Amino acid sequence: MKVSKWKSTIFIAPFLVCFGLFWLAPFVYGIYMSLHKLSLTRGNMGFIGLQNFLDLFNKDSMYSEAFFLGLKNTVIFVLVSVPLLVLISLGLALLVDNLPKKVQGFFRTVFFMSYAVSVTSVSAIFVWLFSGNGGFLNNMLVKMHIISQPVPWLEAQPLALIVLVITTIWWTIGFNMMLFINALNGIDTALYEASSIDGANFWNQFKSIIFPGIKSVFAFVTLTTVIASFNVFGQPQLITKGGPTQTTKSLIMVIQQTIFDGNNLGMGTAMALLMGVVVMVFALLQNFLTREKKELKGEK
Repeated sequence: MKVSKWKSTIFIAPFLVCFGLFWLAPFVYGIYMSLHKLSLTRGNMGFIGLQNFLDLFNKDSMYSEAFFLGLKNTVIFVLVSVPLLVLISLGLALLVDNLPKKVQGFFRTVFFMSYAVSVTSVSAIFVWLFSGNGGFLNNMLVKMHIISQPVPWLEAQPLALIVLVITTIWWTIGFNMMLFINALNGIDTALYEASSIDGANFWNQFKSIIFPGIKSVFAFVTLTTVIASFNVFGQPQLITKGGPTQTTKSLIMVIQQTIFDGNNLGMGTAMALLMGVVVMVFALLQNFLTREKKELKGEK
């Protein structure tokens, strides 16, 4: 049955309303705020044009130093965490998918449960585990005579970054795993049977059947993981508090401190907009590389 244009519009109207209210309107108002000198306590103190953005690229500005420090720390976290978050979750999905059907549901639940825990609880657990003095891991290693002195997990680099990455993996990997499992379930099992008859091993099946069948989900998981990692805040804020020597202070932490501690809403908004541009560049780069690979293979 053919649906009229008016009826089609009614179906998409809720999405358009939500898009306008919760994305477009805040985005436009964010641009407005970034062009003004705004304070949480003193309000709007006038239009200043692109001055906030110019200050971010002025090497003598304290905001520039803080912004690019946070950006560097965030990019490092993204480059380290994203490959692990994607590949480990894919590996877990492949393992669970090859388990007997009776126990698959149990292991899906076990690995996904951590994703339902709040970042505050997760951070408290890992602070208890990796605390330098009195931490569970240090106590165990000392009692087992593996180390003689406590390891400063949260007070030295690269240990602090490693702890943040481990925390993030434990906390969020279940969500990506479920996406991969759903993608694996969509692959025709007859393909596996035919390849087994031809003598294909697991690696051959992965290259010829599994990855081509899940590559769209793989691209989606990678993109969403990059965006999520760029927005990291809770783990460094609660576990390392940005230390040691601000080497784990994320860009979101810098924005938060600029707005609430520095009482500069206009500058904080400008930082947030530039961060959005950086994330968009990463997303477009990934899309370009994916499309380029398809064109090289002659896919449409």
